[in-house]
Amino acid sequence: MTNTVHPELPDTAMVLAAGYGKRLQPLTLTCPKPMVPVAERPLIDHALERLTAAGITRVVVNTHYLPEQIEEHLAKRTDLEVVICREEELLDTGGGVLNALAHLGPGPVLVTNSDMIWENFGSSSLQRLGQAWKPEQMDALLLVQPVVNALGYLGAGDFRLSPGGRLTRRQPGRVTPFLFTGIQLLDPALFEGMTVEPFSLNRLYDRAAENDRLFGIRHDGVWVDVGHPEGLEAAERLLTGQV
Repeated sequence: MTNTVHPELPDTAMVLAAGYGKRLQPLTLTCPKPMVPVAERPLIDHALERLTAAGITRVVVNTHYLPEQIEEHLAKRTDLEVVICREEELLDTGGGVLNALAHLGPGPVLVTNSDMIWENFGSSSLQRLGQAWKPEQMDALLLVQPVVNALGYLGAGDFRLSPGGRLTRRQPGRVTPFLFTGIQLLDPALFEGMTVEPFSLNRLYDRAAENDRLFGIRHDGVWVDVGHPEGLEAAERLLTGQV
């Protein structure tokens, strides 16, 4: 099926939703992180809303921790086809995507975390991501956010972004101007030779970078890390008009 809103994007996306959400305890002792309410709605619904606005009609969601709560909630949706990939063993981000790869089409694969909120100032950053994808040049294209205006973010950044769009990693003990938002396009060929086991997508970014095929574009808008209490409070203020 073709994405009828933004033809440069796939019609299917993967939403990562399997983690334990330990930084949000005690909230996540009985509630999986994607179901934690933000502005009176489960966190995962905010991600799905932005995906459907960009023309996504089918989502693949991996689950592991308290999976029934997420699966029962998603079963009620009528605007999306939802495919569940339940992981008996937590596979981390890379293993989770590889485990679901057969459901994601020939590529590029659109993957997003479920523990953040993003708003666009202008055009859709998902649309811009699709328009920037150049398969002859890229293996991975990451949406990055300036650290200086990321809400709820407590880190030192992840990447430097060159004028041509190439990403280079932050060196230990240094700070960098951009963080990774958790939104990305990946060439499925990056997974060749890998087996379904726990591993991070960072392994793929390093593989792409070694071949000068790791790229990024800057998000034009607000981004909030909702994976910890301070970020959850910042997202609540943003979505209720207090920012």
